[in-house]
Amino acid sequence: MSVTHADEGKFDPKPILDSLPLLPGVYRYYDSRGAVLYVGKANQLKKRVSSYFQKSNVSPRIRLMVSHITRIETTVTRSEAEALLLENNLIKSLKPRYNILFRDDKSYPYIVLTGEQFPRLTYYRGTPNRQHQYFGPYPNSYAARESIQLLQRIFRIRTCEDSVFNNRTRPCLLHQINRCTAPCVNLISEPDYQNDIRCAVLLLQGKHQEVERTLREVMERAAEQQHYEQAAVLRDQLRALHTVQQKQFVESTGGTTDADIIALAIIDGLVFVNLAMVRGGRHLGDKSFFPEHAEDMAADEIVQAFIAQHYLNRSVPALLVAECGDSRLAQLLSEQVGHTVRISTATVGERRQWLEMARRNAELALQQRLAQQGGQQLRLARLRDWLEMPELQRIECFDISHTMGEATVASCVVYDNLDMRSAQYRRYNISGITQGDDYAAMRQALMRRYQPLSAAYQASGVAQGRSGAEGAAARPDLILIDGGMGQLHIAMEVMQELALNDLLLVGVSKGEARKAGMEQLIFADGSAQRLPADDPALHLIQQIRDEAHRFAITGHRARRAKARTASRLEEISGVGDKRRRSLLTHFGGLREVMQASVEQLSQVTGISKSLAEHIYQQLH
Repeated sequence: MSVTHADEGKFDPKPILDSLPLLPGVYRYYDSRGAVLYVGKANQLKKRVSSYFQKSNVSPRIRLMVSHITRIETTVTRSEAEALLLENNLIKSLKPRYNILFRDDKSYPYIVLTGEQFPRLTYYRGTPNRQHQYFGPYPNSYAARESIQLLQRIFRIRTCEDSVFNNRTRPCLLHQINRCTAPCVNLISEPDYQNDIRCAVLLLQGKHQEVERTLREVMERAAEQQHYEQAAVLRDQLRALHTVQQKQFVESTGGTTDADIIALAIIDGLVFVNLAMVRGGRHLGDKSFFPEHAEDMAADEIVQAFIAQHYLNRSVPALLVAECGDSRLAQLLSEQVGHTVRISTATVGERRQWLEMARRNAELALQQRLAQQGGQQLRLARLRDWLEMPELQRIECFDISHTMGEATVASCVVYDNLDMRSAQYRRYNISGITQGDDYAAMRQALMRRYQPLSAAYQASGVAQGRSGAEGAAARPDLILIDGGMGQLHIAMEVMQELALNDLLLVGVSKGEARKAGMEQLIFADGSAQRLPADDPALHLIQQIRDEAHRFAITGHRARRAKARTASRLEEISGVGDKRRRSLLTHFGGLREVMQASVEQLSQVTGISKSLAEHIYQQLH
């Protein structure tokens, strides 16, 4: 249900407040332009929404928000837990101005032990599959991959793809450096391999003492039976296990505790949330979050907003240790994930130590962020002075990457609010031009980026400002073009055609011998200037230009590799899309297809013996 005031007077909420039910649901506030101001949930919509218009002691921030409300929309849900889910889905999709926003759209990595006869140890992001065993989640890919390497050193579990495992005829390099027991060529029996898997599972669950006891018993039994080589291997496993235990500076006396520790730091108005993950009593690492719209918010509001948003559609450990607790939120999370979730305020003992550690890490990370911002502020201030643009804030930079004209890719990177904004980066696959024509590639990229901006301005009839916009509708204050006068002239022509002549264009030429610090900055009037190599303004330009180059060449290499992989198989008659996919899926890549024998090729679904011979001849 919703209401919108029809006249130009003050918004009257009474009609919709009178009609609201005493049921759980989600409410949304809109301003006169139709922009979402705030999204909230309630156990009783009528009481919660009415409270915004009845309280006289609300904060200035809420009072300002209420003064802009011109429309209210509500959605009734079956339960408050369902309202929590809907609320945070809407917050992430609508990004309201007065909600705290935690941006973390990436899924967390897991370690997986697959369900085959000889299980494989691998890294995984995505939705867990019941056929396999999952451990984690881990705070970042580094922590997960480090744990995989640890397990390889101790238990030598295979990590290769099934397509490689099923086609090996001799041990690989990993076996030679003692990182795999080579089950692919039967150098370890299935029972012995399964024993290693069981120990690995126990270690991932934090049961270090049980693993050590098992290994020691087997080692002593092997020594008694004079199986000295086996005993030596187990001895080495025990030593590696001790090394790992010494590195762990956070250990739970509970042994198998799974917990997330949430700590908050606020310095000079900048808010930082640190999430430390403990699984099986072992500290896996930390993850950093810098929320938006958190100014003047109370600490408990920030923590509760983080918990509600972060665990939306994610696994939740049984214990959350935070600086403030909310039993109602814990109950809602429990209903959402299907198991009991407790939020502990960690006033004493081990949990307090965890929280203090996480708080120290939060403060340290925030101080580092402030120091970095200080350096960025100096760079930006110097560039503003040099260009005489006191309002300069958003900078976009373009670069072109190709190999002899093959797989041309253009990049556009964005610098805004003292940082690179990777979520707003764009790559453009260039097509329909003469190979190697950098000017045509630059024209195409600029057209694709700024045509929507030009259309938006023409539709509104005014040259709109930035107003916090993102993506295609955002207006840059400065556009950097990686290249010389030729590329800059192309950019000037494009802006002329799009009626965006007021955008400042600067070419960044690499200068003599393409040496850093010798860059020339070229302007639309044909003039060129060189800043001193130690000038902070030049350092900012170099930072943005180098990021554009990195982003372009990464995209180009990926596109080129994909094109080359597909082209070799596409050239073979009788191999269409379906058979090509079957070959690549079965063997894991073009290189493995090329290494396969005729007999191995004929084992792929849809590949007959005669076609396998034909494929083999074409690839060799």
